[in-house]
Formats: sequence, structure tokens, C-alpha cells
Amino acid sequence: MRWRNFFRKAAVTAAAASFLLFSAIALVGRQLPAEFQTVAGRAFSLSGPGLSASRLPGDEIPASSALEEGGYRAQVKLLGLIPVKTVAVREVAETEVIPCGTPFGIQMYTNGVMIVGISEIQSGGEIVNPAKEAGLQPGDIILQINGVKMEQNEQVAQTIEGSGGAPVQVTVRRGETLHETTLCPVLSDVDALWKGGLWVRDSTAGIGTVTFYQPEDGKFGGLGHGVCDVDTAGLMPLRNGKLVPVAINGIVKGERGRAGELRGYFSSDTPVGDLLANLETGVYGVLWSCPVQQEAVPVAMKQEVVSGPAQILATLDENGPQLYDIRIESVNYDETAKTKNLVLSVTDPVLLEKTGGIVQGMSGSPILQNGRLAGAVTHVFVNDPTHGYGIFAENMLAAAQSLSSATDQSPAA
Repeated sequence: MRWRNFFRKAAVTAAAASFLLFSAIALVGRQLPAEFQTVAGRAFSLSGPGLSASRLPGDEIPASSALEEGGYRAQVKLLGLIPVKTVAVREVAETEVIPCGTPFGIQMYTNGVMIVGISEIQSGGEIVNPAKEAGLQPGDIILQINGVKMEQNEQVAQTIEGSGGAPVQVTVRRGETLHETTLCPVLSDVDALWKGGLWVRDSTAGIGTVTFYQPEDGKFGGLGHGVCDVDTAGLMPLRNGKLVPVAINGIVKGERGRAGELRGYFSSDTPVGDLLANLETGVYGVLWSCPVQQEAVPVAMKQEVVSGPAQILATLDENGPQLYDIRIESVNYDETAKTKNLVLSVTDPVLLEKTGGIVQGMSGSPILQNGRLAGAVTHVFVNDPTHGYGIFAENMLAAAQSLSSATDQSPAA
């Protein structure tokens, strides 16, 4: 009987261990991207713990763009034995960029008008909510009213006020889809104006950090995350925007439970570049000149970024960008975490003394490791400002290279 119980427990333990192992393998496989890039002629390897990769013979991939030199497929294994996933490896030419770490100001105008809130209106002695009744929601982008393109807050207000109470047809973009609805304005008891109960926004401004500059075409990447609306947290749809110079004039030190910030001001209204894209991975465009005197460095492929010592290039005062020591604690290949590929910890005593760690305004600060641009700072851990997230530089470079070339890369006369 004792032996029977022993074997039964052993079988249960073995089954549980097998389940955990296969669950771990499945999780690693899901988190690995289907495709990697590597510099042509450089061996492909992975930095994840226990992961290795070997090229599959005779399984070559033809080039699909001018930037690529073809590629091959590789088998990723766990502990050198257990197959996890087959991935495509694209061979590309090495790209060098100039790491910046300089602050910049954004003046951004939206493509359409964003609904940031809906409100009730007192009309005829009753409380009504026309926007809600029309099915409109915060985060919707008003594109047209009665077939007329909307680009400014005043247009929306004037169109609704001028309706005389007649229903208006509103076209909005919600996520990736378009919706049409009928909004019935009501006469406000407060100011005798026709209103729809909408709070809207058509522009924003802020401060961030330039991550890199491409000397051959003037393209830049910055922030490492998109510019989102403060009320809805939705990505602001870009119509056009300018970059202006910024001077840093103070620091609010980060504390546990409260994010710090770099304080600055627009030092000039004269633009220094064009903003061309506001994406989840950052802001991109063209700078009319390089903002720093730095040597160009290669961009690291994501599999070349490893846990260990690194540095960030950040501007805290009038002395310009300086290098500060950090440590990359972990690397995450999961493509769903677009701006949280790296977990960082600040180890530099000077930076800790000045800022407490990572603060708002440092988003986009370049991360340098082993002579390459590894990524950019994106977020701070509010409960521990000595830690934060970073994005792979490879992801930002791909976004910058996808931009169509600006027709004029110099300021207007």
C-alpha cells in the first residue's frame, strides 16, 4: 500500500512538473516576436536566460526591402535542448545615429477635435445630456459636422451654436473605426446658447527629450511613448506640430508615491523642426540641425540589449546632456509591451541626489550600452522613482525610418 501511494504521488508530481514546464515553454514562445533583425554578417543570439538560437540550414528568406539583405530562420531553444519557437531573422545594414538627450518643446495640433468630456446641460428647466444621448464618448475624434471638416475647438462650438437647435450629423473616429451619429443641441438656460454638452481639445504642448538624430536626413525620434490627452489618456491624433527650444530651470525630486519632474520653459517661439508623427512608441519628425555635438553610434538590435550596466544621457540643467549610470534589470521581448521592453534602475549617486531617479521630462533620454544606442527611458515607477521602464531603440528607429521624407527640411524664409 505504501509503495502504491508513493508511485501515485510521484506520478502526480511528475504530471505537475510537466504541466509547469510546458506552460513555461508556451509562455516564452508567446512572448518571443515572430521576427528579429540582425546586422548582416553578425551572429544571431538571444540574451534571455536559458535561451539559445541556431540557424536552420537551407531555410533562407529573400530580401523584402532595400534595407534588408535577406535572412534565414532560426530555432530558439530553452536550456539548449527544448525547442520553443522558430523565428525569422532579417539581415539589415547597420544604422548609426547621434544620441541626443536634449530637451525639446512640442506644439501640437490634432487631426480632428478630441472629445475630452461630456456634460449635462440645464435646458427648459430639465437636466439633459445631448452628447451622451447621441452615443458620443470621451476619446472620440470629431472629424466632421454636417460634412464640414472640424479642426479647431471654435469650429465645433460655432457650428453647434449656429444650428438653431436643428440636429447635426457628427462623424467621429473611435479607435480604428468611423462612426456617424445625430446630435440634437439644446438651448442652455444659463447663457441662452445652443449646446451639445461637449468638452473638446484641438491642441497640446509639452516638454520631452530627443532620443536620436539621423544626420543623413535630419529625422529624429523622441519621448519613447506617444503624447496622450491628459483627460482621456488617448493618443492625440497629429495634424501638424512644431518643435521649439526648451531651457530646464528646475527639478522636482521624485519621491515614493509621487513622480518628480524637470521644469522648463519654451526659450523661443522660433521652431527648430517639424513634428510628423505621434505614435505609441514616441514622437518623430525632422530637426533642421543636430541639437548636440556627439559622435554617432550604432543602434543595438533588441537581442543585443542585455541585463547589466548601462548609461542614460539626460539634461538636468544648463550644462547640457550628461551621462549617468543605470542598470538594465530585465529585458522583455513581448511585442504587446511596446514601451516597456526594459526595466531600469538608477545607480548613479549624482542623479539620485539631484532627481531621486527617473522623473517626468526625462522620457526619451537615450540608453547606451556597450557602445550602442540600446533604447530610451519611457516611464517611472511611481512607487519607486529609482526604477522605470525603457523602450528598445530598434523599435523607435523603425518608426522613424517609416516616415515619408519631409519636402522641406529647413525653416521657411
